Amino acid sequence: MDIVERFLNYVKFDTQSCEDSAETPSTEKQFVFAKYLKEELEDIGLDDVELDDNGYLYATLPANDDDDIPTIGFISHMDTSPDCSGADIKPRIVEHYEGGDIVLDAAEGIKLSPQVFPELEDYVGQDIIVTDGHTLLGADDKAGIAAIVQAMVYLMDHPEIKHGEIRVGFNPDEEIGLGAHKFDVEKFGCDWAYTMDGGAVGELEYECFNAASAKFAIKGASVHTGYAKGKMVNAVRIATELQGLIPTDELPETTENYQGFYHLLSMQGNVENATMAYIIRDHDARHFLARKEFMKELADRMNEKYGAGTVTVVLKDQYYNMREKLEPVFHVVEIAIKAMENLSISPKVQPIRGGTDGAQLSFRGLPCPNIFAGGINFHGPYEFLPIPSMEKAMMTVVEICRLVSQFND
Repeated sequence: MDIVERFLNYVKFDTQSCEDSAETPSTEKQFVFAKYLKEELEDIGLDDVELDDNGYLYATLPANDDDDIPTIGFISHMDTSPDCSGADIKPRIVEHYEGGDIVLDAAEGIKLSPQVFPELEDYVGQDIIVTDGHTLLGADDKAGIAAIVQAMVYLMDHPEIKHGEIRVGFNPDEEIGLGAHKFDVEKFGCDWAYTMDGGAVGELEYECFNAASAKFAIKGASVHTGYAKGKMVNAVRIATELQGLIPTDELPETTENYQGFYHLLSMQGNVENATMAYIIRDHDARHFLARKEFMKELADRMNEKYGAGTVTVVLKDQYYNMREKLEPVFHVVEIAIKAMENLSISPKVQPIRGGTDGAQLSFRGLPCPNIFAGGINFHGPYEFLPIPSMEKAMMTVVEICRLVSQFND
């Protein structure tokens, strides 16, 4: 089975995670896919294949060299984003893309256009996997899984490539920020690892946002509108007033690179009660703290205006910038850079405007930068996957394993 067939098999599985679930994995359908992967890893000949009760899947490719070589790992997540349907995905391969628009659904006029997504023009002449315009594709992160599994097959088929023990880990619920929470770092037993969860060819990330959530609860008072003067407190209107105090140049749609932001995920309610859910992001630790304080100040300002207890806010840290943990062991990043260069791939070292499981794992003692898997336009129906990009991700895994066998601490 080649890497394309493997990927196309994977996207048949609907593996959306669910933020409202208290279970792990958050959806049973992730377990269905995990069981399929378990059988596949056993069939290709990996050792120590284990699927735990929380849907975390681990396996080992034994070393084929007697030297003292660090044990490294490769990690990808099985879930797809709740932002867009992952059910009944209908992938299609556009062979030798000639440029211009790609029609996804002719009947509904849905197309993937370089006028909207200019990055599409970078892949003229390549075979590209696209959707039918009604679901996401699932390259985030099934392209990463396919690259890792195919790399293990490649290493077994090429015993002349010496390597140490390689560990593989596939986890649920990354898309809802919980992927690393029950990942068994001790059982994984690696000196360091790499998440295969990036986008375009060459992407390599070892710094990410500091991240938190903020949830506002607003308590109003409903009074008949004919007699409401001086009595009604409209919770929904207060919510819109609060949102109006968020700086418009500090939103996801108005920021880039190292700029942080506030993002309103949802707002619900009526006159008596309203809720607002935000995420807060910033690469700089001091700015991150200031952003959280600002959210508290917004609640205080509303309470001063409308009465104590009208607005409450609960802040919860989600993950931190992994740069702090990777700089002291920077050889982990340098090996990945060298692997790409050896494959004539230009490394694109950049900050993640988001986070990966590797951020949390790095703070749990497993240094874990993030490497490209090849997909573009994640979390929506315009997602696409250039096949050569996924193949290069696979060979990057192979080359990292080879280089680590030569590593001398």
